[in-house]
Amino acid sequence: MKACQLKLKISAQVRIKDNYWHCEFSAPQIAKIALPGQFIDIRVNDLCEPLLRRPISIHGVSRAKIKIFYAVVGKATEILARKRTGEYLDIIGPLGSGFALGKQKTVNSKQMLVAGGMGVAPLMFLAEKLTEGRKQRAENRITVLIGAKTKKQLLCADDFKKLGCIVKIATDDGSQGFHGKVTDLLHNLSSDFRSLPSAIYACGPKPMLQAVADISNQRGFPAQLSLEEHMSCGIGACLGCVVKTQAGFKRVCKEGPVFNSRDLVW
Repeated sequence: MKACQLKLKISAQVRIKDNYWHCEFSAPQIAKIALPGQFIDIRVNDLCEPLLRRPISIHGVSRAKIKIFYAVVGKATEILARKRTGEYLDIIGPLGSGFALGKQKTVNSKQMLVAGGMGVAPLMFLAEKLTEGRKQRAENRITVLIGAKTKKQLLCADDFKKLGCIVKIATDDGSQGFHGKVTDLLHNLSSDFRSLPSAIYACGPKPMLQAVADISNQRGFPAQLSLEEHMSCGIGACLGCVVKTQAGFKRVCKEGPVFNSRDLVW
């Protein structure tokens, strides 16, 4: 699948809460080929500053539109949040290697999604794809674990529930759900698995992903991890986002951002 560089029209730009925004683009070329776990690279203006594009995960696809969900954390995202419906942005995508679904989308497969903070962004697209055209039965409903520092920072829980997923919450301060890190919740749940899940998919901060990898490797079930790394070019040219793997250094923007947990060297 080949990435496209296009001028895309903003079809929706909505502030969800605090510094979190939902944005949609009319992008039939990208929507047709995008896979969960892939991202787009956005040039937020035509000026020299900020110089670099902003990589943002694809949050969902609806017919000819692609959706992103982002937090305002710096100058580039501040500029992006000021854009309005009808404006155009220069975008490259879809980029990167997404989640490998394979046999995981079968009727009897069991999946668990683990999100830390903004890690919910690509996992929502994944959940939509996994539930697409499939009636979830009680014994194989997708379980989504969402972690945040406090309940005020919890994201997308209701959206996952609308897809029929079982949602479990973990907050560092105990303000909602399990009191502790989302990986502690995963550890407790994995101890009680009656049968191994077909796959675990995770996205979040590096320490969280390393903990997910440790748990999945110890318990013997497969895990795919979407890494969050700083990217300069987003197309594999600058080598600024490499991570160490069993097969040597790999580019997160090209060979990733999704990697098998057993392939990574922490």
